Amino acid sequence: MVVVIRDNEPVEPVDCQAGSLQSEIMSTPLETQASNSDDCLGGELDLVGAVARRRNFAIISHPDAGKTTLTEKLLLYGGAIQQAGAVKARGEQRKVTSDWMELEKQRGISITSTVLQFDYSGSTINLLDTPGHQDFSEDTYRTLAAADNAVMLEDAAKGLEPQTRKLFEVCRMREIPIFTFINKMDRPGREPLSLLDEIESELGLTPWAVNWPIGSGEFFRGVIDRRTRQVVLFSRAQRGRQSKEKILDLNDPDLKDLVEPDLLAQALEDLELLEAAGAELDLELVHAGELTPVFFGSAMTNFGVRPFLDAFMDMAQKPVGRLGTDGLVDPLRPDFSGFVFKLQANMDPRHRDRVAFVRVCSGRFEKDMSVRLARTGRTIRLSRPQKLFGQDRAVVEDAYPGDVIGLNNPGMFSIGDTLYAGAKVEYEGIPCFSPEIFSWLRNPNPSAFKNFRKGVNELREEGAVQILYDIDESKRDPILAAVGQLQLEVVQHRLQHEYGVDTRLEPLGYQVARWVTGGWSSLDDVGRIFNCKTVRDAWNRPVLLFKNDWNLNQLLEEHSQLNLSTVAPVVSGVEPISL
Repeated sequence: MVVVIRDNEPVEPVDCQAGSLQSEIMSTPLETQASNSDDCLGGELDLVGAVARRRNFAIISHPDAGKTTLTEKLLLYGGAIQQAGAVKARGEQRKVTSDWMELEKQRGISITSTVLQFDYSGSTINLLDTPGHQDFSEDTYRTLAAADNAVMLEDAAKGLEPQTRKLFEVCRMREIPIFTFINKMDRPGREPLSLLDEIESELGLTPWAVNWPIGSGEFFRGVIDRRTRQVVLFSRAQRGRQSKEKILDLNDPDLKDLVEPDLLAQALEDLELLEAAGAELDLELVHAGELTPVFFGSAMTNFGVRPFLDAFMDMAQKPVGRLGTDGLVDPLRPDFSGFVFKLQANMDPRHRDRVAFVRVCSGRFEKDMSVRLARTGRTIRLSRPQKLFGQDRAVVEDAYPGDVIGLNNPGMFSIGDTLYAGAKVEYEGIPCFSPEIFSWLRNPNPSAFKNFRKGVNELREEGAVQILYDIDESKRDPILAAVGQLQLEVVQHRLQHEYGVDTRLEPLGYQVARWVTGGWSSLDDVGRIFNCKTVRDAWNRPVLLFKNDWNLNQLLEEHSQLNLSTVAPVVSGVEPISL
């Protein structure tokens, strides 16, 4: 029994059984898991130690590369769940932990981002699960703003795909270290060397294979760890359970009896070619986003997941400083600060709650602490912070840089907001990107207007879709602006199932949107303009809609003094417009 001392006052005793949280987590209720595991590791760690224990990453991939399956298997090996559910679960099989929304379960895809926190090998991991579908790339961008590392998932048969390339560019822009997991090695695929060549030639990213596959497809036997010169052989386990592994030295005489000689010979020949290439594993280059450690495996069969997780813990970047308006903010800054990167309504349909996802950037967060909201200057007491695990939540006592916590959101938070204690800190905002599909959202039932308004405002808050308004005040219906059609379908589905409102979409004939960087005064200086529609966004910024790029270019030729942007200017000190 350990008595924890906080702020010179004793808090209730914490029972630290031998084996600690890691061995208990699979049988322990979430409420117990949420009590900070630092208490069970010899009392409260100081800030330096707590930051050193944190790892934080997001997974990026093209749809169907196996992202959700890999997420589940990482949780399985982390001890956070006992059995992983197949993505397209049938009958009595479990649903996927990270896909909590009803529409996600119906379609077998991830359409929201969520957070999954678990302990592994003495460290605390925050896994930021992102939507794989390209229509939700803006939600993925916001999630990457909170990540310190990214895992790029590739299908061994397809290699780099369009959505993967697009998200890689976001990671490169943010200088996020990238770890590559080449998935589906248990199926027929391309030659591993050609996959590495593609990464180097098309992304300009130097690959370094941490392990190398022995065979592929139905002959995928295991991997060779280049750092330890050990062979990890896999055997299939019961579905949803951890695979069985056998570890041998590369020169072990028993190896020839366990692996077909031709498969082993081919793997060793490939390794010789890699060694001859001369590249070395340099963690400074990894953390600079210039070199990517590469792993091979199969998430569906659990092959290679544990070796990946172990190596990732060794190589991943710990929580780093974040850029604020006054420069870089060190995570070891004593005072708490963090920013809101996501809002989500109705994660628990029984309570119709609204949750703000906050990435802790500096200092120690404590339950019941008072903080300031940088955008408005208001002081807020955070009385019920929550640890997040998919749809499940439990109250958490404290959190450190790299952690993500959930805060009850009564409507005061916006995406990009900074929360801080002590001296003022304000982090760079998270921009909105140019949508490509626009539709009027009609409410055919006037008696349901109250719920319609509530639903539209809450979905706008969480960034499920951008909301625009006509400058003609008599036209009250909102305009939905999205990157892809599926975003609009999700909004309609959620309005119907979460707010009880049936709606109708009426497409507008526009495909291009640009923000006027000088605001309304710049637009007034230009005077009357043609072949576009002027609207305002939820922050009362002027937006021009065009039917095509030709009309956009024509306007720029006629009014060269007008500055337009594909990204919305970040605002501060302004409240958004509500329907």
